[in-house]
Amino acid sequence: MTGEHTDATIARRVRRLETLLEDKGVLSGARLDEIIDASLSGASPASGARVVARAWTDPAFRSRLLADGTAAVRELGYLEGSYQRLRVVENTASVHNVIVCTLCSCYPVRLLGPSPSWYKSEAYRSRVVREPRAVLAEFGLELPADTEITVWDSSAESRYMVLPRRPRGTEGLAEDELAGLVTRNALIGTAAV
Repeated sequence: MTGEHTDATIARRVRRLETLLEDKGVLSGARLDEIIDASLSGASPASGARVVARAWTDPAFRSRLLADGTAAVRELGYLEGSYQRLRVVENTASVHNVIVCTLCSCYPVRLLGPSPSWYKSEAYRSRVVREPRAVLAEFGLELPADTEITVWDSSAESRYMVLPRRPRGTEGLAEDELAGLVTRNALIGTAAV
């Protein structure tokens, strides 16, 4: 099944669910749109980038972020009302982390924005687990042979975000300038900053 057929199948299922909710009187189409809009309000990789920039400039926040990502990002006003646990994993000189959801496409939308189509593809979901180094190379990320790659599998209960390594030569940059360096792919682990 190609990605287009999979997307079309999912779209038909979503539309069918929307129709059932409306037909059964559970939700009106307008109310469903309001819920979706509210859910995506403020959902942007810029949010995750601000979290990373704070961690790069505030060692105490960084410690809290790595110990309890959910609580730490709430300090900054993110994930309000969210029921998923957020775990933040840190890239180091010897370990590189990458995120996937092998069962579907679970993803911290409020921090990373809507997920890219490749993240939802069956090819990415299956291959990054089996051959992460090859998949990362396809994204243009060539890691040294001695770098350990850890693949984290999101679920309905737990979401992951990568804390990328801070680039050299950025010590004098302000937090907002640092946030401007962080991409969505770096937050997933398919790119470096």
